[in-house]
Amino acid sequence: MERDKEITRRRFLKKATGAAIGAVGFPYVIRPSAVGKAGSVAASERITVGAVGVGPQGSGVMRGFLAQKDARVLAICDLKAQAREGAKNLVNKHYQNDDCTTYEDFRELMQRKDIDVVSIATTDHWHVLVALAAARAGKDIYLEKPMGLSLAEDQALRETCHRYATVFQFGTQQRSSRNFRFACELALNERIGKLHTINVWSPGSTSGGSPKPVPEPDWLDYDMWLGPAPYTPYTKDRCSNRLWWHVSDYALGFIAGWGVHPLDIALWGGGDKVTCPLEIEGKGAWPDPAGVCDTAMNWRITCKYDSGVTMNFTGHPFPEEWQKRYGRTTSHGTAFEGDKGWVHVDRSGINAHPKELLSVELRPNEIHLYKSSNHVRNLLDCVKTRAKTICPIDVAVQADAICQISDIAIRTEQKLRWDPAKERFTNSEAANRRLTRAMRSPWRL
Repeated sequence: MERDKEITRRRFLKKATGAAIGAVGFPYVIRPSAVGKAGSVAASERITVGAVGVGPQGSGVMRGFLAQKDARVLAICDLKAQAREGAKNLVNKHYQNDDCTTYEDFRELMQRKDIDVVSIATTDHWHVLVALAAARAGKDIYLEKPMGLSLAEDQALRETCHRYATVFQFGTQQRSSRNFRFACELALNERIGKLHTINVWSPGSTSGGSPKPVPEPDWLDYDMWLGPAPYTPYTKDRCSNRLWWHVSDYALGFIAGWGVHPLDIALWGGGDKVTCPLEIEGKGAWPDPAGVCDTAMNWRITCKYDSGVTMNFTGHPFPEEWQKRYGRTTSHGTAFEGDKGWVHVDRSGINAHPKELLSVELRPNEIHLYKSSNHVRNLLDCVKTRAKTICPIDVAVQADAICQISDIAIRTEQKLRWDPAKERFTNSEAANRRLTRAMRSPWRL
């Protein structure tokens, strides 16, 4: 293919001399954009992108790449025809050409040598398999959260990213917000006093969905959509963007799909106080089994860390006393409580007690966290420098693991001991068996 002869950013960097560059052979007439004039970026400096999964979330992430002058979206992949065509039209309209290529099978996109970064926003049960293929093909990765359907999947992706030196960005974009960073810095620097409690809440899952089998639609390769998930006859709601999040064959529900956001901030601000062994227990509220949705609609989980910190994690609605204490609460949030005050943050803002905390200026010798103002921009910068992103693979697995063990805790209704170093429960082999999940042949890690 002609595109394979193009110089992508990664291949360009491997050409150490001008002679090597010249050997590629430029056309006689060079457009200004090819050499970085006219306000654009030279083709050799562009980071090329393929987007796998371009539904509502995936197309939003793709727009983030379109907004960056040094990124170029070349291809998109989705199993749903309408999503494919919609994303293709969006890309072509942005670049004012017809160059965007579409794929139904992500493996074909991975074979392209002219793509540097893959953005992955498929259904959750495909996240890790697609990301593994990307890393093994030498691509860097933007992966939407949550990560996998089991800790074994997370571990496999972590090992592969390390093996191939993959630059990895997890879609926990709250880390690229000043308010979330500042709240964590207040907690880490003990501006609220000694940390003793972290309260975390997120939207709960939903219920419903018709279980009645209906004919598979022409616009979807349903067997491929199922992929590693168990075979189940097609129903009209099973693949909808509104409900698949809440079907355990494809996701853990919002205990992970939304919960990973405030949990990630809890881990960022808790620091080493929440990396030690812990005791976890909880209960879930489950939907009517008559529908296709079967993940917990709500949950109440308590993590007691050996450091003395307690983390409470719940779905919405959250306890009324939190509303009274923090004054302004939405359907999600993270609150750090110390013996001298507290700080609470969500996507609508930040508040604290005493209020003077909000005007604190950190001293040079205090803890200053990694700064990013744009998740996609941060990834692109790190692709160029090969530095770690604001949410690299090891950090991502830590956050996803809390979601995994929270789901296991409410399903077993046992008081479990978790060793984060060994990534095992120390008091229940039944719980440990839930750290892996079978995949439908021929798919495997």
